Amino acid sequence: MTQRSAIAHPCLSCGACCAAFRVAFHWSESAPADPGGVPEALTAPVRPHVLAMRGTDARDPHCIALEGVVGQAVHCRIYAARPSPCRELQASYEDGTHSAQCDRARARYGLAPLTPATWTQPM
Repeated sequence: MTQRSAIAHPCLSCGACCAAFRVAFHWSESAPADPGGVPEALTAPVRPHVLAMRGTDARDPHCIALEGVVGQAVHCRIYAARPSPCRELQASYEDGTHSAQCDRARARYGLAPLTPATWTQPM
């Protein structure tokens, strides 16, 4: 009997989306309005009722909650409390569909686009 190898989630060696786009969201997703939401200290006002993750509203965006090196090994310090734009962005083909946004972020860092095979190849 052969043991099936685990497939490493490609986002854990990427992080490009966290360092390519502005992450803007309604203030109600942040503390103190939502005690389990984005920590207020990690946000910056963008316009009335809209906040952004600090570091993402810049010419060269890089989310303050992203730790590690893009394209090598990364993780989100607030993964469980991340805002809706982060929850909604899917890696290409993670659910079987293509994500142009994922491809654009990866290209910005010289990373190849994900393919359906990404999700079936063992680590």
